[in-house]
Amino acid sequence: MFSNYFKTAFRSGIRNKGYSFINIVGLAAGIAACLLIFLVVQFETSFDNFHKQKNKIYRIVSKTRTADGFNYSSGVPFPVARALRIDYPQLENVADIFGSGEGEIIIPGKDDHSIKKLKEDQVFFAEPQFFSVFDFNWLAGDKKTALTEPNTAVLSKGTADKYFGDWTQAMGKTIKYNNKNLIKITGILQDVPANTDFPLRLVISFATLKNTDLSRSLDEWSTVYSDAYSFVVLPPDLSSVRFNSWLGDFIRKHQPLENNLGKRALFLQGLSEMHYDRRFGVFSDHIFSKDIITALSLIGIFLLIIACSNFINLATAQAVNRSKEVGIRKVLGSGRPQLIIQFMVETILITLMAVVLAVGIAIAILPFLNNLMQIQLHFNIISDPSIILFLACSIGLVSVLSGIYPAFVLSGFNPIHALKSKIRVKSPSGISLRRALVVLQFCIAQVLIIGTLVLVSQMDYFRNASLGFNKEAIINIPIPGDSSAIHKLDALRNKLLQEPGIKNISFCYASPSADENWNSDFKYDHATKESNFDANLKWADADYFRTYDLQFVAGSAYAPGDTVRGFVVNEMLLQKLGIRHPQDAIGKYLDFWNKTLYAPIVGVIRDFNARSLRHPVAPVVLGSFKAAYLQASIRVQPSKIKPVLSSAEKLWNGAFPEYYFEYHFLDQQIADFYKQENQLTELYKVFAGIAIFLSCFGLYGLISFMTVQRTKEVGIRKVLGASVFNILYLLSKEFTFLIVVAFVIAAPVAYYFMQQWLQQYTFRITPGAGIFALAIIASVAIAWITAGYRAIRAALANPIKSLKTE
Repeated sequence: MFSNYFKTAFRSGIRNKGYSFINIVGLAAGIAACLLIFLVVQFETSFDNFHKQKNKIYRIVSKTRTADGFNYSSGVPFPVARALRIDYPQLENVADIFGSGEGEIIIPGKDDHSIKKLKEDQVFFAEPQFFSVFDFNWLAGDKKTALTEPNTAVLSKGTADKYFGDWTQAMGKTIKYNNKNLIKITGILQDVPANTDFPLRLVISFATLKNTDLSRSLDEWSTVYSDAYSFVVLPPDLSSVRFNSWLGDFIRKHQPLENNLGKRALFLQGLSEMHYDRRFGVFSDHIFSKDIITALSLIGIFLLIIACSNFINLATAQAVNRSKEVGIRKVLGSGRPQLIIQFMVETILITLMAVVLAVGIAIAILPFLNNLMQIQLHFNIISDPSIILFLACSIGLVSVLSGIYPAFVLSGFNPIHALKSKIRVKSPSGISLRRALVVLQFCIAQVLIIGTLVLVSQMDYFRNASLGFNKEAIINIPIPGDSSAIHKLDALRNKLLQEPGIKNISFCYASPSADENWNSDFKYDHATKESNFDANLKWADADYFRTYDLQFVAGSAYAPGDTVRGFVVNEMLLQKLGIRHPQDAIGKYLDFWNKTLYAPIVGVIRDFNARSLRHPVAPVVLGSFKAAYLQASIRVQPSKIKPVLSSAEKLWNGAFPEYYFEYHFLDQQIADFYKQENQLTELYKVFAGIAIFLSCFGLYGLISFMTVQRTKEVGIRKVLGASVFNILYLLSKEFTFLIVVAFVIAAPVAYYFMQQWLQQYTFRITPGAGIFALAIIASVAIAWITAGYRAIRAALANPIKSLKTE
């Protein structure tokens, strides 16, 4: 019985090749998009789920109340972990890990020619307890003792292979970190999986920090590094709510409230929330908010709905052509249940073919998606049962959604009318459903189009917005932080300035707009209390202002020097202090850390964006503090970038032969602020394109239905003198009206959601009428192009043949 159903279904598909092709391709496109979204969502929701204690692990994070609200930080003072172990011995485990950023690594060789100089993007310092909290696989060494002693480290397998050629030869070997610390390798980790926020490649013992420049910060409660994480494992009888209340007493005990409005509070953040919370950072710099996951999931569902709607529209459009087949089957004894099964089998067969094609499409597109999102998705249908389950559910769901309505329509034809070709499928409910499906399809498509246009406009705004300084043709070169290297900077500057193509050079802590931010409160004009806000500190030499074209509104730059003898501030800092006239601030003193740095204000500059455009303009203080410089900023002539880089590398290697030379373009560093937004923009472009593609298939189904239903009418109109344009207008006005209706629904929905999305940026566009006009014009134009072929063919048909259709 069922084999006969499949044979009949297969023959029907062969007989109606065009109909089958459109349905298979349409369903495959929708299922492939949904499958790729499923893989992305599955990957993003799997971060650090492999740790056995994942539901008991919490990161301690902090927030500080200021005059403008709360500032959030993923870091805590270094002494927190030690104090927690003493104050709360009932905690199962407490562990510190510190991400120090880039590090210079030297691998000793047999001679000078075999020495390797490498740059690690992320170096970690961790307590041995860290590997009791988290379950990373060890290939060699003891996780409990490997990081107990200072100047010891563990490497990932890939890093050990890179350093020593073979990880099995790495144990006991020595490397040199930042040209200072000799580090002994005491353990090897299996390469960490892609779905973790701990990209561990080189992990040095936390005790080694005592031998670095950070040694003085290890006992300070007032200093917080955003990459200094503390994790705790709570016992089963201790809830996070209860422990949060304890943390209030804990921080008050160890860091009494100072005489200002700034007040640091500590609280727990579950490991399961760490990957999604944009208020805080993660070591991997890959935060994927739950809002994005929800949006992608809805897009996947909507694309699948559009694909199913296409099937319904095309199947009902094909119903008239199959009316005689249905009539003959009924006359020969087929009951309605048998016909429903027959048509459902046809749907299942088409769905199976579509799923096979969708898998092929997904596999082909996966490398592009990985490259776009900079993630590592894998498609392994054998080892990943969730993919099999997804495909099985897709087959069932798509078959039911796509097949039920057409099956009931086709099986319900009156056999007498069917054999006389008097089927019109004119029931109001049927027409309403097809119209509703087209409206739904274009409504979804237009929401995606409008959303994509808003994303593109916001990204263009980011690229073109004035930041308050000149970011063009600036090359940033990280400089060594040791004292011997600092003394060579002036000589290096003089040699670089002799190179043609170099306009200006400045040594500084960071660029005007940078991820590296040093914030602190201060005292103004001999005040007894600290400010109720933090200033963004930009340590830089006197050439900084000329290099970045920063504009003065009062005073001038401070004199050249190695230490702070004068400060330059921006207008926002004066606004926060309540000073209306910049000249009034000149000569007033700023006091940082009880006169550790104490000097007068000598200049006021115009505001600039010290961080990304997500954030408001920050109050900024600049001073000459040579010990804090981390980079050289070089302004070059754009036409001479390559020779300048070549010359700079030679001079650099001559001055610092033991360090690794690298460089970054400032405009690219600023563009990287919005890397995820750009990735999502490209992704939404693809999904909007798929939605339009699928919607056009649905529209083709509608116009096909209309032309079949109105064949004789078109013939009569042509006999009576109607032109081709009149016929095109007759067939096009309905779907054009439906698209306009879809736009009326989609526009306010898209506006609402995009306005919500834009709220995360301080500097943002306002979606104007142009975006919505472009969306409706594009939708109508695409629709006319899609339906034009079918409508023109009907308009050009011989009216004599049209009148003989019955």
